Order: sequence, then structure tokens, then C-alpha cells
Amino acid sequence: MPAPIPLLDIRAWVVWGRDHVEAATLAKVGIAAAAIYSFFAIAGEVMEGETHGFDSYLLLALRNAADPAQPLGPTWMQEVLRDFTALGGNAVLTLITLAVAGFLWMQGNRRSMLLVLAAILGGFAMTSLLKLGFDRPRPDLVPHSMTTYTASFPSGHAMLSAIVYLTLAVLVARVQTRRSIKIYLLTTASLLTVIIGVSRVYLGVHWPTDVIAGWAAGAAWALLWWTIASWLERSGVVEKEITTEPKSVVGSPAS
Repeated sequence: MPAPIPLLDIRAWVVWGRDHVEAATLAKVGIAAAAIYSFFAIAGEVMEGETHGFDSYLLLALRNAADPAQPLGPTWMQEVLRDFTALGGNAVLTLITLAVAGFLWMQGNRRSMLLVLAAILGGFAMTSLLKLGFDRPRPDLVPHSMTTYTASFPSGHAMLSAIVYLTLAVLVARVQTRRSIKIYLLTTASLLTVIIGVSRVYLGVHWPTDVIAGWAAGAAWALLWWTIASWLERSGVVEKEITTEPKSVVGSPAS
């Protein structure tokens, strides 16, 4: 029986992981760990008040210098950003999650559907707990362009959009046959997450560090559930990921 690895021997754990865990899984866990570390590093700075200068500078940089109550750009831009920010609201995210769950059900991927619902519901719960735990006040430098009801840190829109869109993209991409569709899903989810987060700062309802921390926590959550999906797949619990594209059908030459 091999000797146990000392708990603090990082090098030994890396060697063990390289020998016993797939490289892709190690990469996912490593990136997720880096995202989690980033979240708590930002949270620590926020709680100590060290980010106020950075937050204030970026928030005011998106405002008219002559009148900080007015965001930069034409009036219609505020409406556009309100539309984008709505894509990260609880109602929209719930509808999208249910729509994707229904799609997986109709495809026959029932276990993947349950995995999606567990990941998203857990993400909603985690976001609420973090907001209650940190209880950071909303920005007071500029007027809010939207009504807010909860604490500021982390940004619920940024975190939940990352959780929902990235998790759905990853888990739905698993059961798609074409690589181009997988790439499209992941790229679209990433762009949506970024746009929604930026809109929250532009509208004055979040500090920039709220959004950055939300992105980090949401990305970590999506990566961890991607890893869980891979493990459940190897265990035969959920459907296998489809990695081969369908062969093109070539018609027979005309006689």
C-alpha cells in the first residue's frame, strides 16, 4: 500500500494529480481555484476599503465629467444597456434555464437536464448567501438608473449571468455533435456575461469590484459543474459527451 501524501506537500499532490487525473480536469480545477482565490482576494480588499479609489475612478469614468448624474453617450444608450442588464435578471435567467431544461428533455438527455437544474438552482442559492454575508452598500456617487433591492457585493447579475449562461453553454455543448456549435455556445455565453456585468456599472447600480468578483465566482461555479459533469459521465450517471461530428453525406454522382 503506497504511503499517504503529506497534506502540505504541494509538489507531491501535483505529481499525484498528473498521474491519476486527466489533464483537462486538472486544467478546469486549476482555473476554478484561481477564480475562487481571485474572488476572496477582491472580497478581502473590499471589506478593508482598499478598493474605493479604484471603484470610484471607473464608476465616474463612465459618467459625463460636467454632470456625473448623466452616463456617457447618447440617451438611447441607457435604454440599450437597460435591455442588456435585463438579460441578467432573475426572471429572464429562470425562463432561459427552464427553456434549456425543456430542450434537453425533448432531446432525451434527461439526466443532463437534472444536472443543469441542480447547477443553476445551487448557483442562485450561493449568490444569495454571498450577498447576505458581505452586505456591501450600493454605490452612492451617482444616481441609480434602475431600482435595486439587495446588497451590492457580489453583483448578482454578473455572478448569475456567468453561472447560468456559462453553465448552460457548457452542459448543452456536451450533447452537441458539431464543434462549431460548441464554440458558438461558449463564445455567446461569455459575451453575454461580460456585457451584462459592464451594464451594471454603466447604470450606476454596482461598484466595478462587485462585477469582477461576480464574474470570478460565477466562472468558478460553471467550471466546477463542468468538472462534476465529466466525472458523472465517466461514472455512467449522465449521458456521454458527444465529441465526434456527424459525417457529411455525399450524394452519388449523376449517371
